[in-house]
Amino acid sequence: MPLVNMRDMLQHAYANGYAVGGFDLVSLDFIEAIMAAAEAKQSPVILSLAESHFEYYDFRLAMQAAELAAQRASVPVAIHLDHGASFESAVTAINAGCNGVMVDASQESFNGNVALTQKVVNMAHQCGVPVEGELGYVAGVEGDDAEKHPGDVVYTSVEEAKTYVAQTQVDFLAVSIGTVHGRMQGEPVLDFDRLKQINDALNIPLVIHGGTGLSDDQFKQLIANGVAKINYYTALADAAGAQMCANVKANARAGYTGIVAGIQDAIRNEVERCMDLWGSSGKADAVLSVSEKWMPVHHVIIYNVDIDDDAQVRRMMSEGETVLGKIPGVRRIVTGNAVQENAKYQFTWLVEFVHENVIASYRDHTDHVAFANNLFRPVAGDRISIDYRQNHF
Repeated sequence: MPLVNMRDMLQHAYANGYAVGGFDLVSLDFIEAIMAAAEAKQSPVILSLAESHFEYYDFRLAMQAAELAAQRASVPVAIHLDHGASFESAVTAINAGCNGVMVDASQESFNGNVALTQKVVNMAHQCGVPVEGELGYVAGVEGDDAEKHPGDVVYTSVEEAKTYVAQTQVDFLAVSIGTVHGRMQGEPVLDFDRLKQINDALNIPLVIHGGTGLSDDQFKQLIANGVAKINYYTALADAAGAQMCANVKANARAGYTGIVAGIQDAIRNEVERCMDLWGSSGKADAVLSVSEKWMPVHHVIIYNVDIDDDAQVRRMMSEGETVLGKIPGVRRIVTGNAVQENAKYQFTWLVEFVHENVIASYRDHTDHVAFANNLFRPVAGDRISIDYRQNHF
């Protein structure tokens, strides 16, 4: 199960002078193509789900597919929420399985950006999840994603970056130095001096949004100046679109499968090109050797109740599933009754945490404390509680 901590993955890239692709996906074809490229190149990879794309697919269905793809992989994989719209978006993404999140507050005032990012970082770090912040603003110009990012480019200030990282404690910082979301118009001009100053001041992995349209040399200069993650989507969408147009041109009567034939290969070829260019090819084993494996923890409670009221017990369980399931870091909650009538313990809870850190944050969360003190413990005096880490063989 090579889902790994994204913080470890990007720290390795940063320390060793290469960048990992954060490839945005919008369909199963994208997932399969990206993972096929990562396997072929033995590269670490980030499957990225941008909230701005959720109109194109069901987020939770896509998350399940991304997780299964990661579990099947031999290479290290992280799953990232890209451009989350709110604190609630980050909680939803973490509880659904993302082990990296970005909530984009770059259009807010500096203080507003800091406040929202701090709130996300505090929550996510309690779940063991690293956070990407953005300072400055990467606007959209042309292409599939451009209209999602209106307005003008705002360059990242070196001094503000130092203050922002110190106050928010983000793990990675997305910077604006001249790239755009979507397609470039004309020759891109990037402010590498600004990037170098930011890197020298921060010493944390930097992120570039809007990677489509840059030259090979520009990518190399980005990486030489601290960029360890490059977000990439438009070129993949263009490659898929070009293949579909060619299919229709070759056969105007083609059905769905005929129209989409070959798009996985088109996407995969572009992803492989990026992995070679950005230096992540061949780094899979090295990343696996230094990265925390991302595995859930199961909080198990078996208990008996001190009352003879099945309806009250069912209400207590139902309330617990609803309230506790919303706590950050809780993947799922299962309640149950013993099959054997003579079992020593008649009832059970199984609460799946996304990371070991959640043991403490769940225990101390106000909603859990209130539920446990007011509804659960008064009727479940006879109980055993154990936390289990899932084995990985």
